[in-house]
Amino acid sequence: MTSKRRVVVTGIGIISPVGNDLATNWENIKDGVSGIGLITRFDTTDFSTKIAGEVKNFSHAGLIDDKDARRMDIFIRYGMVAGIQAIEDAGLESSSIDKDRVGLIIGSGIGGLTSIEETRDTFNEKGVRRISPFFITGTIINMISGQLSIKYGYTGVNYGIVSACATANHSIGDAMRYIEYGDCDVMIAGGAESAVCALGVGGFVACRALSTRNDDPTTASRPWDKDRDGFVLGEGAAVLVLEEYEHAKKRGAKIYAELAGYGATADANHITAPTVDGPSKCMKLALKNAGLNVSDVEYINAHGTSTPVGDLNESNALKATFMDHAKNLVISSTKSMTGHLLGAASAVEAVYTIMALKEGILPPTINIFNQDPECDLNYNANVATEKKINIALSNSFGFGGTNSSLVFKKI
Repeated sequence: MTSKRRVVVTGIGIISPVGNDLATNWENIKDGVSGIGLITRFDTTDFSTKIAGEVKNFSHAGLIDDKDARRMDIFIRYGMVAGIQAIEDAGLESSSIDKDRVGLIIGSGIGGLTSIEETRDTFNEKGVRRISPFFITGTIINMISGQLSIKYGYTGVNYGIVSACATANHSIGDAMRYIEYGDCDVMIAGGAESAVCALGVGGFVACRALSTRNDDPTTASRPWDKDRDGFVLGEGAAVLVLEEYEHAKKRGAKIYAELAGYGATADANHITAPTVDGPSKCMKLALKNAGLNVSDVEYINAHGTSTPVGDLNESNALKATFMDHAKNLVISSTKSMTGHLLGAASAVEAVYTIMALKEGILPPTINIFNQDPECDLNYNANVATEKKINIALSNSFGFGGTNSSLVFKKI
């Protein structure tokens, strides 16, 4: 049997509530800067939750034609810009590469909800004749991959994944497989989301998932804190360029880290109630795929949403997986700063995990004022830790009981 090919990260693009490029994101994450504030997109008078992690000062200027941009939901624009950043960062267009062997998998948990909401309003007010002919193509989830494929002429595999809050990890993990087994040499993968609209916030309010700490937005997301009261909705996108190791070396690409392992499982229990077993098996599968032991892991960027049930469940899953080694782990939830980006969350968190490996700085979990005694691991409370590490894991779990874990390795 032919051995699997090694997969490395050679490009990064990111748009988030804490910055619209990699450098700004990483500086703010290291410094524990919150991107959460009062919602500006719509009138929240009748909403119990009035806060979110909105992207600020976003511009597609010079990257997407204005006419084309008007035909795209904002989540597609976020994904396109992050994808363009990643492709430029990797230097793909200045290299001689076989475009038939470049593929794209960029997903979203919800997709074009803002445009769906706006189009429904237009339909109600003005009738069917006023629905845009670009409504469908401007809202469907595979269109980030499609638009980037068209822009650059990449003719390898091209699709989008939807798996709730695990979407981007599944996208990156599936992309890894295409390289591992020789179907592509380069994959562009990640996730994008923009559900900060009345329907999006209203839907999560209805299922009582969101924090209502409206008087203090920057401290509302409190993973593993005893007083956590729900997650804070965020938005944005992140995209990685993944590449076969020898292919990257041959063209002289800079390499951020190796993507060494991927695991995916299902709880098979309930659409919103997690189990310990599902996430634990997922992490173990990712480590098996990487050829590593639990004792090799030094840092985990956790799912850590700031929900009472979810945070406790993940803590218990970490202890079930790592056993005695769990107490040696440094764990952080960067959602304490960005909020929860749903289908884009794990791509953004993969970026921060990669940077932690590269820079030897482990992001903090901010807003731990009163750590839950039942969540008794090291969550890197409030201040970043300088520590050189070699192996890191990034977790993401979603509605429907879907779990995904990625293992990154310093190179």
